[in-house]
Amino acid sequence: MAEASISERAERLSRRRARLLPILGILFLTQQASYFMGPGFGTGDRAVDHVRITAWLALSTILLLALATGGGWIYRREVRDLANDESTRAHRDAGFRWGFIVTIAAALGVYVLSMVEPISVQEAVHVIVTAGMLTALLRFGFLERRAQRDG
Repeated sequence: MAEASISERAERLSRRRARLLPILGILFLTQQASYFMGPGFGTGDRAVDHVRITAWLALSTILLLALATGGGWIYRREVRDLANDESTRAHRDAGFRWGFIVTIAAALGVYVLSMVEPISVQEAVHVIVTAGMLTALLRFGFLERRAQRDG
């Protein structure tokens, strides 16, 4: 009876993770759009700019930890271990692989852009981290959703 409960919780965690990671990726991208289009972009003089940057750092850290560990920190270890099966680890690795490739491509793009348009270090970091994180989250989330659908 308890074993079924653990497997049910692991299944719920897997389904929730598959639904939430792409949504969190889109929210992360939206946060970046507001950063780049907002008033006072690049100045950092206002208190609200410090709040936005702190929120971005916090969200980036949480998303990275969720992606690296599979999330579900409120569940017991055996539930998390069951939810992070071999296919989930393969999907996570694929997400990291795609995220790494896009991160390098974004860094190269920022480098080329900096030759024609001045770009601050802070702007460059935002673009590079956003591109890599979004790609990794979306790839992992979509692979997990497809696996859930295929059963």
